[in-house]
Amino acid sequence: MSMGTADEDRIKLNTADSKLVRKRSLKLLGSLISPVRGRFIYTIVLVVLSQATRVAGPLLIAFGIDHALPSMINGNPALLLFTGGGYILAAVLTSVMTAGYVTATAQLSQAMLLDLRRRVFRHTQRLSLEFHEKYTSGRIIARQTSDLEALRELLDSGVSSLASGIVFMLFTAISIFALDWQTGIVVLLAGIPMFFLARWYQTRSQLAFRASRVVSAKLIVHFVETMTGIRAVKAFRREKDNGARYSELAEDYRKVTVRSINLNGIFQPGLILIGNVTVAVVLLLGGFRVLEGGLAVGALLALILSTKRFFSPVDQMAMFYTSFQSAQAALEKVSGLLEEVPTVRPPSEPIALPQPRGELVFRGVEFRYGDGPVVLPKMDLSIPAGQTVAVVGQTGAGKSTLAKLVARFYDVSAGSLTLDGVPLNRLSNEDLRRAVVMVTQEAFLFSGTVAENIALGKPSASRAEIEAAARAVGAHDFIMELPEDYDTDVNKRGGRVSAGQRQLLSFARAFLASPAVLILDEATASLDIPSERVVQQGLQSLLGSVAGTSRTAIIIAHRLSTVEIADRVLVVHDGRIIEDGTPEELISSGGRFAKLHGAWQDSLV
Repeated sequence: MSMGTADEDRIKLNTADSKLVRKRSLKLLGSLISPVRGRFIYTIVLVVLSQATRVAGPLLIAFGIDHALPSMINGNPALLLFTGGGYILAAVLTSVMTAGYVTATAQLSQAMLLDLRRRVFRHTQRLSLEFHEKYTSGRIIARQTSDLEALRELLDSGVSSLASGIVFMLFTAISIFALDWQTGIVVLLAGIPMFFLARWYQTRSQLAFRASRVVSAKLIVHFVETMTGIRAVKAFRREKDNGARYSELAEDYRKVTVRSINLNGIFQPGLILIGNVTVAVVLLLGGFRVLEGGLAVGALLALILSTKRFFSPVDQMAMFYTSFQSAQAALEKVSGLLEEVPTVRPPSEPIALPQPRGELVFRGVEFRYGDGPVVLPKMDLSIPAGQTVAVVGQTGAGKSTLAKLVARFYDVSAGSLTLDGVPLNRLSNEDLRRAVVMVTQEAFLFSGTVAENIALGKPSASRAEIEAAARAVGAHDFIMELPEDYDTDVNKRGGRVSAGQRQLLSFARAFLASPAVLILDEATASLDIPSERVVQQGLQSLLGSVAGTSRTAIIIAHRLSTVEIADRVLVVHDGRIIEDGTPEELISSGGRFAKLHGAWQDSLV
């Protein structure tokens, strides 16, 4: 499936947006250069000096032919020796300083890229959950991989090629004018067709390279999603369809890449043609002037060498422009990511909460996702410290949204949500994460050992504390059956654990963290019946008294076996609490919860 007009129109930016994006990209580039500006200036000085010594070669040749050779014929070889020595010295200095600026450029580019990689990673972590729920992981990976790779290619060699090329052409032009101003005019006139050819290439390649970045991101997204969801792919036999879709995207990428190559295939030979024609014109006009005695032979030779060398960097600069277009598109994407602002921000003047009790109060709380419709309308709710509250309701009723507000993954749109009388948005991230812990259905294990994964809840925990947490939630027995028990790497052979065991490890994390408020969002959904019974016992410890403190718990579940341990049940429907009471009270009332409870008992039979 090739990219059509609609895709191209979508990729194009209007003039105002283009200027804004360019300004944003240049601002990012400037911020990367600022910390290393000393090294940047040093590199520029090396570039200027190396190109100055490089340009001296043809001038010394002209001087040697027109002045040093006649002097030697007249019996004075000193001038020729001086000229030859100067030429050798210039060549040596050019080599040494070229090696110096190439090395300095590599060090400079790597320092800038290191800074940028850290920024992208740290900024992406700081962004709110709302961003990550709409910005796919594949696109984020593209920012960290293909986009930064395009910038690396530009900074490693492209910038040095451009800088050295421009300086060399400038010095060469000066030397040509110094030798013969008429030839200088010819070289300047050659710049006119070069300008129009470069302008033609710029307008077309910009669109092509921007399209290339878009298609590249789509390709990476599809690959990441396929590999991440490989179980579903296998289960539904989607290999053929996914392969076909990937082939379409790969074909799109091939086409936009070929389009860029074709443009360069016109641009680069066009520049070479202009250079060769200019050299021929200089040779023709200069030859007639030598015959007429208006130009010395050495000067003509130097002019031909200088003119030919004047256009030699054009080839490198054409390659730079190719890298530049790709890097510019990548820089636009990366700068756009860094421009994203967290919707949930830490307070400028946080209120300390050193010993949270776990009392939660909703007063007139309303919530909507972005500019969407209200999903929680006007909620008033009080949860005393130490109370275990179960939240039930149909899918999409607003249960998980309520949990995300308590965990402050999102801020309320209106009203207030307080913990022990302190608004959640006035707590520091450290106090909030210590006070509130959320366990979700997706129990993610990071690379490392079982013990390291449990210690995520408390990085400073001792081995004894880790094992105690595992015992409390019923995870110790299966951990001891692993090849290296608590030291087993969860991502290596023999360290694989089932979905239920993963969830037990996440419970151990929560137990170790010892929060004042624990949120379980469908946390037992992946457990089988025997495992669930073990977890129920662990939950009694997890939700009960630990270190003399009572724990507030919000349990969101479809399985009513988990609800039975709750002190209180909230039934949510369309974002509103329609029933509130103990499990026994709601069952006896014959309302919605009673029907859910009856259906659950029937399912057990």
